[in-house]
Amino acid sequence: MDLKALYASMLRTRYFEEEVGRLASEGLVYGTYHLAIGQEAVSSGTAAALHDGDWIVPTHRCHGYNAARGSDLRRMFSEILGSRDGLCGGLGGSMHMTDWSTWNLGSSAVVGSGIGLAGGAAAALKMQGRENIAVAIFGDGASSRGILYEVMNAASVWHLPLLFLLENNHYGMSASSDRMIASAGIYRRAEGFLIPSVKIDGNDVLAVEEAVRNARESILVNHTPYLIEAETYRQCGHSRSDKLVYRSREEEERWKKHDPIALFSAFLTLAGVSSDDELERIRCSVRQEVREASEAACSMKDDRLSVSGMESLVYAPSPAVLHDSGRRHNGTVRDALREALDDILAADSSACIIGEDIGKYGGCFGVTGDLCLRYPDRVIETPVSEEGFVSMSAGAAMLGIHPITEIMYGDFSTLASDAMINHAAKARFMSGGQLSCPMVLRTPIGGMTGHGPQHTQCLETMFLGIPGLKIAAPSDPYTAKALLKGAAQDGNPVLFFEHKALYGEEGEIGDDDVIPLGRAAVCGNGDGLLVIGYSRTASAERRALRNLSERITFIDLLSLQPLDEETIAREYCRIGRALIAEDTPLPGSVAESVMRVIALQTAYRPGSVEILAARPMPLPCPRSLEEEVLVTDDEIRDAAIRLLGI
Repeated sequence: MDLKALYASMLRTRYFEEEVGRLASEGLVYGTYHLAIGQEAVSSGTAAALHDGDWIVPTHRCHGYNAARGSDLRRMFSEILGSRDGLCGGLGGSMHMTDWSTWNLGSSAVVGSGIGLAGGAAAALKMQGRENIAVAIFGDGASSRGILYEVMNAASVWHLPLLFLLENNHYGMSASSDRMIASAGIYRRAEGFLIPSVKIDGNDVLAVEEAVRNARESILVNHTPYLIEAETYRQCGHSRSDKLVYRSREEEERWKKHDPIALFSAFLTLAGVSSDDELERIRCSVRQEVREASEAACSMKDDRLSVSGMESLVYAPSPAVLHDSGRRHNGTVRDALREALDDILAADSSACIIGEDIGKYGGCFGVTGDLCLRYPDRVIETPVSEEGFVSMSAGAAMLGIHPITEIMYGDFSTLASDAMINHAAKARFMSGGQLSCPMVLRTPIGGMTGHGPQHTQCLETMFLGIPGLKIAAPSDPYTAKALLKGAAQDGNPVLFFEHKALYGEEGEIGDDDVIPLGRAAVCGNGDGLLVIGYSRTASAERRALRNLSERITFIDLLSLQPLDEETIAREYCRIGRALIAEDTPLPGSVAESVMRVIALQTAYRPGSVEILAARPMPLPCPRSLEEEVLVTDDEIRDAAIRLLGI
């Protein structure tokens, strides 16, 4: 190990962060930042022990890890200054510094949530047969988050090559760990998950390097995760606005006597590795390196991405194309979904299915069936830990795995919302296009099954306003199979909502057809009324208006995000009257999005559109009361007759 290079690594982080502070004082830094002055030994020691191909997921206090792993300093400064020269095109800023070239999946600004991404990266490395590890980096504040324990449990059960690296700097934000954490040693919590752990002096860079090196070897040899608690101290505030009113100056002075750079400098001279003059030359050289990087970044700070450039980074290109073979067979929606999963796994060796009870049980609603027998290594049953395994799915997707993840009930998607909204949806954008997250999240929704208020919600509208997510909802066996295959080929995170009341519905299934997202299905050519729906309501509309079908054109939306606005506008302008039905309350609904498209047309006439939506209340258990809340066939028929004037 090159001790002088290790010393330079620590200095590089210190001088970089001091320069960030200087730039901020001159008004050149917009927003906040989080410095790690005093913690350089942890990042530099860790980086020195890792190998090429070992992935890291840092926290929002990430500069040291980027610098120590070899990120370009100029591009780091540019990222903070917001220019297109930045590591992420200037879109991520100080807290989000992805660098694919240095095996850095990017830092998470949501405390603790990067742990799941690192767990997914570790799962991907194992599935791909690589002799590498992933490192989940988090602070003492994050040790109170449930995601940590969900991932620790899964990583232990699945024997993942994952290192949990806890930077204990004694403060979450302003709250000290001795007031907020009920533990004599956080690292001991790993024992409950059968994970080896150790606590080290995080201000001793050689101790950090040795501990990480040993942990890495243990992980790869023993096929079990490992946890290191590195005790350190941030000499600065939590963020740029922190006045440090919550700790004493005496405490700060005590820790400054254990400054990691000063300690290592003294060691290098006492051990005869370097003279004082040589160390000064290293300091001058690194200062010059940082200064030149800062000046170069400042010279291009106003060269920012255009709006169109940013828009191009919201979604990855979708290779899915419409395919209709013309070959059909009969089956149920449940059969169709299982066939789609079978086809996806057969065609894509990087695809897998993840979820609770999807193995021998066959899934809560029998969708996965016996697929576990055909693909024993790629039908992966999970603990009951939705946030954990959805976060891990997202992390695995970023490293090339194509997970189709099942949430047992749509209501539980709230538990996974952090992973989908803050990571899967934003990965491509925040990384400046370095990452993508090609995953599908399948989940059952809706009532008419008597499951009660916490198992029957239609929460698809909760995700409508999240750029980066796509949303799909089939209505029959044909669209169930073809749309799921389109979602799997899309290349973006897709929420795939399956209505429970439709699982047993029978109809035609395309043998190998594909429907890409963003395309609605049009049925009929009637010019009396345009009827629009999706999922259960699309099925109900076709059933309720069967006797009027000659006068009606049906649009089954299929894709809720992106919405097929062109088809909606074209058919409304041709017909001039529309009925929209859905199973969610009206505020913030899909129907409102459809109405926006219609209202913008010059052909729009007030009073020409009627919307049927669920009453604004949770669904009760009794069937008779469910029908009072949801849209019924009779309501659809009556509304259509009114609009047709018959």
